[in-house]
Amino acid sequence: MKIISWNVNGIRAVEKKGFIDWLTQTDADVVCIQETKANPSQLSDALISPPTKDGGTYKSFFSSAKKAGYSGTAIYSKTEPDSFGILGDAAFDDEGRVCIAKFGKLAVISAYFPNSQDAGARLDYKLAFCAAILKKCNELVDAGFNIVLNGDYNIAHKPIDLANPKANEGNAGYLPEERAWMDTFTSAGYVDTFRHFCAEPKMYTWWSYRFHAREKNIGWRIDYQCVNPGFIEHVKSSTILNQVTGSDHCPIELICE
Repeated sequence: MKIISWNVNGIRAVEKKGFIDWLTQTDADVVCIQETKANPSQLSDALISPPTKDGGTYKSFFSSAKKAGYSGTAIYSKTEPDSFGILGDAAFDDEGRVCIAKFGKLAVISAYFPNSQDAGARLDYKLAFCAAILKKCNELVDAGFNIVLNGDYNIAHKPIDLANPKANEGNAGYLPEERAWMDTFTSAGYVDTFRHFCAEPKMYTWWSYRFHAREKNIGWRIDYQCVNPGFIEHVKSSTILNQVTGSDHCPIELICE
């Protein structure tokens, strides 16, 4: 199974940059999207039912924010999932932060973690979301599911995960409290699949639009595909698709059996 995750920074905007063709050519089984900034009623037919490489169409599922043009997650799937749901907490579902699709005993989650914002203005909300998503993952695993938690976590976990760690120690996405939660998450057994396979530095998934940051590879790795410990043996690869443009993030890809 090929699972791709991408913060598109506006699904209608990325449609104009070749998103549909890209999606078709990926031939992915499941694609998790974050920051759709739209609800389904605002989308073209092509975004609702994109073509698959084998001539079919993707099924699409959305969780949209009540606030127009803000946040939102989605899942595209070649096959109909057994079920589709959201987090189940209005504080976060009102911002469309989570989609969950279940395929047999595999739960694929698309999550858009809040940005803690300047001076930690939303840090409490961010940490509450982190606690809620960990609780959901634990509940799913306790119920016998394997999980793949895909998404923009808005956290660079360790110094290797951003180009300028010292300069960013007080900035959103690299606050001590955020990094401590990632420690908690991984200490609970959840595996950062990219780091499971790759210990190399200068591997990022987000670059500022300013100062030609992407050209210079001055970036952050804040997008992840994490799995429960019982599933890591089924993960064959986890890669960053940094050649794909169209957003300030690039997609990430996990291959599992």
